[in-house]
Amino acid sequence: MDGKFVAYYRVSTAKQGESGLGLEAQKAAVEAYLNGGKWNLVGKFVEVESGKRKNRPQLNAALALCKKQKATLVIAKLDRLARNLHFISGLMEYRTEFLAVDNPPANRLTVQILAAVAEEEARAI
Repeated sequence: MDGKFVAYYRVSTAKQGESGLGLEAQKAAVEAYLNGGKWNLVGKFVEVESGKRKNRPQLNAALALCKKQKATLVIAKLDRLARNLHFISGLMEYRTEFLAVDNPPANRLTVQILAAVAEEEARAI
């Protein structure tokens, strides 16, 4: 893997954040994916917040750094970024590059389908 990356890790509850288990698994997945390439991790952001919320300070900071550094946002799984199809589509529309390491070859259609599934999971939760 080559280029600049900004990592974003999110868990939904304070209990998950305190245990660190969800965060550690996300970090391990991102590090395993990036391992061995000519890449530069220019930032790491951690947030304990619901994926349903649109206003997340750490995500906003991560996206701002991506734009400034012309970097790709890297996440462990798409649902860690958001459980909102409109939000994901907005990132794609405004050419914000992001990569979910659990499905790196996903194209626009696949990402939108997975975002719709994540949104439905959020409703069920």
